[in-house]
Amino acid sequence: MIDLDRRTFLKAAGVGIATATAAASLIEKPARGEPSSDSSRPRKAFMLGVTEGPILPHFERLREAGFDGVELLSPNKLDRDEVLRAREKTGIVIHGVSGSRHWDSPLSDPDPAVVDRGLEAIRKSIADCAAYGGTTVLLVPAVVTKKVSYKEAFARSQENIRKILPDAEKHGIKIAIEEVWNRFLLSAPEFARFVDSFESKSVGAYFDVGNVVEYGYPEQWIRDLGSRILKVHIKEYAKPKRFDYRLGEGEIDWKAVRQAFAEIGYRGWFTAEVGYGDAASLKDVVKRMNDLLGLG
Repeated sequence: MIDLDRRTFLKAAGVGIATATAAASLIEKPARGEPSSDSSRPRKAFMLGVTEGPILPHFERLREAGFDGVELLSPNKLDRDEVLRAREKTGIVIHGVSGSRHWDSPLSDPDPAVVDRGLEAIRKSIADCAAYGGTTVLLVPAVVTKKVSYKEAFARSQENIRKILPDAEKHGIKIAIEEVWNRFLLSAPEFARFVDSFESKSVGAYFDVGNVVEYGYPEQWIRDLGSRILKVHIKEYAKPKRFDYRLGEGEIDWKAVRQAFAEIGYRGWFTAEVGYGDAASLKDVVKRMNDLLGLG
């Protein structure tokens, strides 16, 4: 997820048929709310930042561009019934939602009132996701600041996430923890340890390929996180403009990334978190995702 100041494939000979099979089908079986037909196609989605107003035109534009699904922000000011009608009319799958309040109301904050607002927002996101037919709520778990140490952020966010697990389990939703530029979970082993600490099938990782390039290599993170990865955000990264590059035109070694996803058998959603433009620019994003990740 874009935050703060910005907002792999066949192995060398010897990997064998199993890897080739995984590489040929980086897809996800239809989740609830998804059409049962067309299940053999790769799943590409778009991170849509629209939080109010008519949603149907956006879904229609994304469908025309070639996207299969969408991820929405929540809480939002969208009319839920209108969202569901747009979903049914276009066939666009709402595979999950991304929390929209975890920056201003982080679960690592020392003020209980701030944490309570954060928990309330996450519960709303869980309810929205369930209503939309999604499967995950993206959560930025903590923010390390001058007043909140890494140790404190780890302990507080861990404690507070446990408070909302019953809500997630009740609705059949998974909490997908994302690594972002929040001075927290700065290595794949630390990220894995944090996810594993909950000992819950309702908690996993939302891996953002672009977010780790500043201090690591995405393909290494993918292998280290392995089956913990529930969903994936796709965007480019390079200096000096950071995320302001089109897919395939930055520093990311997409061939290595594609191979790593094949090696761990990832078959989930790939969601583009890039600028929202006109039909032509969105079709270009789809083409680049197909070319770089073998999703065509």
